[in-house]
Amino acid sequence: MAEGRSRSSDVAPGIRGATRPRRGYVAFIKPLPRYVIDKRLASGLTGLYWNVPTYYRKLGCTIPNQPLGTDYEMACGDDGAGGRAATLNEQFDEWNQKRLGQTAVSSKLFRYGTVDWLFREYKSSKAYLGKVAIRSRPDYERTMLMIADTLTKRGDRIGYRPIRSITPRGADKLYERIIVGAKGKRLRQGEKAVALCRKAWKVVRRLYPDEFDSKVPNPWDGVTRENRTKQKKPAASREQVYAFAHGCIERGRPEPAAAAVICFEWLQRPENVLAGYLRWSDYRSKEWPNAIRIEHHKTGELVWHPLEETVGGTTTRFYEDAEAILAQLPIRGLSMILREIIPPRSRPDQSRACKVCSFSGFEKIIQRMRAEIGLPSTFTLDACRHGGMTELEVAELTDGQGRALSGHKTKQSYAGYAKQTLERALPATRKRYAHRLANAQRTDVQNDGPKPIQNEVLGEASQVG
Repeated sequence: MAEGRSRSSDVAPGIRGATRPRRGYVAFIKPLPRYVIDKRLASGLTGLYWNVPTYYRKLGCTIPNQPLGTDYEMACGDDGAGGRAATLNEQFDEWNQKRLGQTAVSSKLFRYGTVDWLFREYKSSKAYLGKVAIRSRPDYERTMLMIADTLTKRGDRIGYRPIRSITPRGADKLYERIIVGAKGKRLRQGEKAVALCRKAWKVVRRLYPDEFDSKVPNPWDGVTRENRTKQKKPAASREQVYAFAHGCIERGRPEPAAAAVICFEWLQRPENVLAGYLRWSDYRSKEWPNAIRIEHHKTGELVWHPLEETVGGTTTRFYEDAEAILAQLPIRGLSMILREIIPPRSRPDQSRACKVCSFSGFEKIIQRMRAEIGLPSTFTLDACRHGGMTELEVAELTDGQGRALSGHKTKQSYAGYAKQTLERALPATRKRYAHRLANAQRTDVQNDGPKPIQNEVLGEASQVG
């Protein structure tokens, strides 16, 4: 029988999609992995994207869509069965199997004794869950994925390699490959990768010593890193903090106003403020009516900040401006900083609820408010806390006095927050200048020599005799 004409639904062998692709799509000769699409970029290159279907999004898949770049081998491997896409597809399969109530089947991603397996064991260990803050875990995840997805000269992923195959020389080469970026050297990424791998190797080796080389248990010890000029975090001034706070209150946003003031005045970490660690019962309680209690979850320290002092019948309020901002904060629950969830119109009988704020969502509110108020992009809750720490140094407090307010346990950790500002350098310059003047006066007195009054008197006396 004669071969019929090809229909529009037929797919040419080796080409993705139909013969007439949609606008913005291009026909790709090489095979594309599952859930990978290609688009024509403005530069003329073909961009690859990993995209979860909408059907699974509605079922609750939280794995984000990700761009894979324009390098086919980095994105899909040599034959379309590797690269970054394979890692994402395996993560999707694990999620889908859990959704269906099935036991996740081990694949190359979780093969026992590989680098991927090592990272998985590290993330499930007490050293990770107990020591790494929730705020920092996404950055740890990105760094682990970057290391595991790095390709060797053969084109296979580092994550597929056995742990024993990572030698000290291999660790040095991996570091050199990580710091190479499109816009220059990524020295900070290299530092994070070395520190994370050193810690992960140490933790997992203690639990599974047989999977590591007994001669070189940790190849990341002693990796020589290139010198990097560390950038200091910006510090917000008192004027900026209260300009932001008053601007937020005028716009009906007392929560970000109070959060900025708490970080600046009482030096609580932003993640603790948003997680609800500061409660209304910590502020002027019955037991401590003239103080506020600040809990530092990272160090486990509890710091009581006096709010006022009465001497001779005169009361001095130390944080009058800050307490005025807190007075504008509505009481929605036990914690001070809470967000109100308004029920939809379709459910008029549902009452309003209050929950703690997510860090990413609150950051967006900070960014929007600072743009409306006219503050620089460096203004963040971290900058507010660093500004408060810098003010302690400008006030010339001793290390012990400063740590009594900040909750730091060591001098080194406390000193790292103090910014080298002009206000902080001015008192030191005054003392140095006074020291120089004192030395100059002593030098002038020594250079003049002994006064001849006593010798002249003795001479005259001898002549008279």
